[in-house]
Amino acid sequence: MSGGVDSSAAAVLLQKQGYEVIGLFMRSGATEEPQVCKTSLSHDLPIVQPKAHKQGCCSASDAADARRVADSLDIPFHALNFQDAFTRIKDYFADEYLAGRTPNPCVMCNNWLKFGKLWEFAQSVGADHIASGHYARIERIQRSEVGSQEDSPTSVPALTRGLDRSKDQSYVLFGIRKEILDRVIFPVGGFTKPEIRELARQTGLRVADKPDSQEICFIPDNDYVGFLERYRGHHDTAGELVDTQGNVLGRHEGYQQYTIGQRKRLGITFGSPRYVVAVQPTTRRVVIGKREDLMEPTLEANRLNWLIDEVPDRFTCQAQIRSQHQCAEAEVQLLDEDRVRVYFTEPQFGVAPGQAVVFYEGDRVMGGGWIV
Repeated sequence: MSGGVDSSAAAVLLQKQGYEVIGLFMRSGATEEPQVCKTSLSHDLPIVQPKAHKQGCCSASDAADARRVADSLDIPFHALNFQDAFTRIKDYFADEYLAGRTPNPCVMCNNWLKFGKLWEFAQSVGADHIASGHYARIERIQRSEVGSQEDSPTSVPALTRGLDRSKDQSYVLFGIRKEILDRVIFPVGGFTKPEIRELARQTGLRVADKPDSQEICFIPDNDYVGFLERYRGHHDTAGELVDTQGNVLGRHEGYQQYTIGQRKRLGITFGSPRYVVAVQPTTRRVVIGKREDLMEPTLEANRLNWLIDEVPDRFTCQAQIRSQHQCAEAEVQLLDEDRVRVYFTEPQFGVAPGQAVVFYEGDRVMGGGWIV
């Protein structure tokens, strides 16, 4: 329970379905709030002076909202201290940016915390399932994979897209371990966002109209560069801005300020749109190019997680390369047990190392991995 409308409505729906519900809130440790803001002339992003406050996930007020919802539903509520685990996620986030990759901390939070450490806690208190407010579904489908044993169950749990495609979050859930799928419940996955807000209003929850969180929980001011400077200290990451031919166009103050596909705040003006094509941490160069330079026909991925029983050596699917990406037709070839190459039917814009690629068969998540 994060204190938002989705997880609060999930608790309501579970209770209506007859479950005995226990509310859990993840405390991330001391967080930072913007205290004094000014504008940096170098990258036009806010610079903040951090002010520590009580432990919280997104904020202390979120913890209070979650507790009030639990009280109104008369369910037990636990605030778990996950400061060490959140430090691991912050380390991952900083390491990826400083390595020139684009991290996805939401996927890691789901893998390590919500369906990792929270599931461990659930088992310790005798719970049979773990639920969240994600817009996704767990459906049982007929087993059809080749090689199934005769005594195998006739149906298996499958992770599928949420009914509200505009809010679907199955992409960030691909890393759930297959063996716990039948222990996972996504109560809001069969509803639209307006329906969930209306349910919260009818239940009298004060969070019914609470805005959705748009930022990473440990960077509430959305200033990634400022977070990296505060968290890791000053690194000399300044270098050259170059074109795709290696010609020097100018200089930048730190390659961690740039991500693949970025168009704004390039530090130099052009007569037509230009984008970040590559970030090279070893040379500290940021490569600038045209849109066509970002169209990729293939990608390679590793650290795979499969949610199907049998993985063919080669198969067709729809592949999604970021949370807001429209799935693209693709063919996947297994290179070894933990590495694949993806061939797109049509080249895709902005393939970013460090992001996830997730494979779908219709609405079902087959699995995914990390783009290298």
